[in-house]
Amino acid sequence: MLITILYGTETGNAEMLAEDIQSEVETDHEVDLANLADFAPEDFSADRFYLLVCSTYGDGDLPASAQPFAEAVATAKPNLSGIHFGIFGLGDSEYDETFNHGPKKLAELMIAHGAHQVGERVAHDASGSDLAEDLAFPWAEAVIAEVSQKLGEAA
Repeated sequence: MLITILYGTETGNAEMLAEDIQSEVETDHEVDLANLADFAPEDFSADRFYLLVCSTYGDGDLPASAQPFAEAVATAKPNLSGIHFGIFGLGDSEYDETFNHGPKKLAELMIAHGAHQVGERVAHDASGSDLAEDLAFPWAEAVIAEVSQKLGEAA
């Protein structure tokens, strides 16, 4: 399967996790990796599955590298109806009112333009005891298997 991992980061944690996910899944799939800051709405392709990894910054905002992408999508208003994505969030529940709102906003933006979310949005909690990759690796495997089944491709 053709997969693109897109990450939105403020401090580099989402980028490092995206790279770890790439290493985990590229044995069985052709995987590209890109910062959302370097990805334009017209770069989406219906023949790829997108894994989004995004942190939260400030008061539940998108991180700096995801903001230009969000602005470009809001301006261009692309039709993403052929696009399938899964999303993994990074946050800290110490900030209860805004915990994992950055990834939530990113998912809502994608869905508002017709994209199809595969699986649940998983949220890693920096204040919890789990390592991000301990949640992200099984999540990536599960959403890749789910989209493969939905689209009739071998995982």
